[in-house]
Amino acid sequence: MPAPLMPASLLEVRDLTMRFGGLTAVSSLSFAVRAGEITAVIGPNGAGKTTLFNLIAGEMRADRGSIALFGRELTRTASRRRAHMGLSRTYQIIT
Repeated sequence: MPAPLMPASLLEVRDLTMRFGGLTAVSSLSFAVRAGEITAVIGPNGAGKTTLFNLIAGEMRADRGSIALFGRELTRTASRRRAHMGLSRTYQIIT
């Protein structure tokens, strides 16, 4: 029996946008993470990195755009369901 086909991207973010009133925290962000890749998100304080991770994990709902995991649309999926699919985040603990 042939092995199941993997999608081209494990995680795909397309045109993700999040606004807080007049402040745009994430603006039309798109990227894909493929098997075997290591991807970093860098930027100064206030650049929207934490907001991006909250959007991907489902802790916040984007104003626009989509998120897919293993080719499956997750944009409106609850964070609990995303965790069951293997997608979650950790929090930084400062001591």
